[in-house]
Amino acid sequence: MSDIANIGIVGCGVIGAGWAARFVLNGYDVAVFDPDPEVARKIGEVLANARLAQGKLLPGLALPEGRLTVAPSLAEAVGNADFVVENLPEVEALKIRVLAEIDAAARPEAVIASSTSGLLPSRLQSGMAHPERFIVGHPFNPVYLLPLVELCPGDKTAPANLDTAEALYRRIGMRPLRVRHEIDGFIADRLLEALWREALWLVNDGVATTAEIDDAIRFGAGLRWSFMGTFLTYRIAGGEAGMRHFLAQFGPALKLPWTKLEAPELTEDLVDTVSAQSDEQAAGVSIRALERKRDDCLVAVMSGLMGEDYGAGSVLKEYRQSLFERAGRGAPRLSEAGSGPLATYAAQVPAEWIDYNGHMTEHRYLQCFGEATDALLRHIGVDAGYLAAGRSFYTVETHLRHLGQGRVGDSLTVETQVVDTDAKRLHLFHSLRKDGDAVLATAEQMLLHVDTRAERTAAMEGDVLDAVRRLADAHAALPRPDAAGRAVGIRKS
Repeated sequence: MSDIANIGIVGCGVIGAGWAARFVLNGYDVAVFDPDPEVARKIGEVLANARLAQGKLLPGLALPEGRLTVAPSLAEAVGNADFVVENLPEVEALKIRVLAEIDAAARPEAVIASSTSGLLPSRLQSGMAHPERFIVGHPFNPVYLLPLVELCPGDKTAPANLDTAEALYRRIGMRPLRVRHEIDGFIADRLLEALWREALWLVNDGVATTAEIDDAIRFGAGLRWSFMGTFLTYRIAGGEAGMRHFLAQFGPALKLPWTKLEAPELTEDLVDTVSAQSDEQAAGVSIRALERKRDDCLVAVMSGLMGEDYGAGSVLKEYRQSLFERAGRGAPRLSEAGSGPLATYAAQVPAEWIDYNGHMTEHRYLQCFGEATDALLRHIGVDAGYLAAGRSFYTVETHLRHLGQGRVGDSLTVETQVVDTDAKRLHLFHSLRKDGDAVLATAEQMLLHVDTRAERTAAMEGDVLDAVRRLADAHAALPRPDAAGRAVGIRKS
């Protein structure tokens, strides 16, 4: 999606702000319009949370951020946009009117998407002069973390514009799900609505409180849903005989009065009950704090699933690899003088990196240096194609020195110097700095170039060898680090 650079966002509540954060953190320039006078503050807070979550989910892989602008009018927000996202309240007449305004103000080639959670796209595009460029792209909160986005065309949507939207969503780390038939509520919200209605009945009938219902989900089926969904879970429940046995065993229960899909009337008493129980459940914790806790839990689940290359973890793994490849074209850079160490890593210290002593635990230092080494390898051309060809570098020796303490919020950078090299070896020295100044730690590493199929060392060749030689030549004039070649400082008898 190299031709899409500017994003216009109309309506910047929870969903619009989430879209803005996701696009900004992926390097897109974003202009937003919302009549709320507090929009700049609110979107700034959401973006701050998104940065924290992104840094935890993809440490060391931050792309250069795009620019965020709060536009004074709808026309100025969308006038230069390549892709527009509408996020207004779920009022059909309002959306139809504003989408027509967006259509009139946007450039002819811009694609226009609505975040509607269930309104029919054919009706929403009915007031547009160019309905062929309209699609529904329904995300899930928090938009900057959850990968699912439901794609649904209207009857006048051009297939090419649906393809454009899908490619863009994939580029920013999302999992597009095409809705086969236009239907109220699409797929996910129809499922969520059924659960929501039954939950309201359970509260209404005094069977359970809001906290008890949430516990029934988060300690049980919700854990399975996060990676396996409903049908695959029930297939397993059928044992070796599979889904057919499950349906035979549990199918009769479908005739029992276990659910009430018609929602109860939202009387004042029911609204008061749900609201009071929810307040008690939150226990005075602010919305922003709850958002951060939600984000941290999602990061933990998605990171674990990435290790299994399953469910949402597969999407994250693919997105992470794409960031490696994109970052490899420009993230590590020579100093302004052209011959200094490479800047190979940048991050802020998150709370979970802190140990019982109140500062960075020791294995996080190694994590920073590992990310720096990966960045250097990307810089010299070790990409997916190179690895697929059976070539790579293995780290065979590392010596760390811990010289200072990193605390929550500290800005960390790593500079990397090539100390020595030959056809099979790459000798590196990393310096980890806090706030661009004090050295917190150093790491000296020896890497061997290997043939991964033969499982033995092999000489570098081609573009990688040329890149290593250029880098070594650039660093040849640098002073050799004082700590290079040092061993652990135990006095020998």
